[in-house]
Amino acid sequence: MNIKRLVKKEVSRLRAYNAKEIPCRIKLDANESPYDFRPALTVAKDISTNRYPDPDAAKLKRLLAGHLGVKEENILQGNGSDELIYYLIATFGGPVLYPVPTFSMYGIIARALGERTVEVPLDAEFDLDADKTLQAIRKEKPKLIFLSSPNNPTGNCFSSGKILKIVEKAAGIVVVDEAYQPFSSEKGFLPLLKDCNNLVIMRTLSKIGLAALRVGFMVAGAEIVAEVNKVRLPFNVNSLSQSIAVAALKDKKRLRNAVKTIMSERDRLFEGMQKIEGVRPFPSEANFILFAVKSPDKVYGALLQKGILVRNINDAVRGCLRVTVGTPEENSAFLKTLAGIIRNAR
Repeated sequence: MNIKRLVKKEVSRLRAYNAKEIPCRIKLDANESPYDFRPALTVAKDISTNRYPDPDAAKLKRLLAGHLGVKEENILQGNGSDELIYYLIATFGGPVLYPVPTFSMYGIIARALGERTVEVPLDAEFDLDADKTLQAIRKEKPKLIFLSSPNNPTGNCFSSGKILKIVEKAAGIVVVDEAYQPFSSEKGFLPLLKDCNNLVIMRTLSKIGLAALRVGFMVAGAEIVAEVNKVRLPFNVNSLSQSIAVAALKDKKRLRNAVKTIMSERDRLFEGMQKIEGVRPFPSEANFILFAVKSPDKVYGALLQKGILVRNINDAVRGCLRVTVGTPEENSAFLKTLAGIIRNAR
């Protein structure tokens, strides 16, 4: 039997998301937090492994609702943001519009579900091109628009005014993905939910030290949440993830300190990279920094030979690599190694 002939044409054209593990001494490639919440693991002893998890994630949603100042009916939990992207597209369909470069899963999931994608290039400053985006909205009439702010892999927040104009002009749903909002100086778009019934906010716990749990959530009007909930798989967030997430989120001091340290180290890392001739870091509101070098493939390989893994973004942003903010020791080692590589390449 020819298996490939049985595969949907939309899937056969896809390339799998590349998330393979690469052995390294210092891992700075996946926008993970260098700080975990191991004390929260103590709740694992109270979990009954023979019972299904709470299908509504009630305790977690109650805690998130209180923290965000919304009602529980405005929150829907997901097995990471990826699952919520899948549910949103499954619920509303396409066309699906998003800027490029941005988080690749918007396009991958849309195409896997057989929906047409509309890509609008960012401007020279990595900001939204409002004119081209609005033109695409009028022409393509997208059911869904995904805007990642702060944006991955560029690290910057999109102009609030441009996002508001897109929300106002869109006939479909606008999803503002705020995965990196905890590290941003911007407050985010949650306060606008009460006035914009086509707005959805996505958040995740992955970037703040809980990536292993795969816990994401969306915040939106109750009507949108109810519709998306129709396609949500039952028991989609397991008991262990729910319990550890609740325990970790209650440890507010540990969480604040971790985020504060990452932001401080991000600034130090940025300043250090600015001092290396031949390296151009771009300002970031996230927990990573995009930077340009003359020969990104060679620099990536040289860093890996030294045991330091960063992300090669050369295909998405010509001439660039992306480094996640690590511990102070990891960041110092990265700066020293990068400086040596650039110096020896002259």
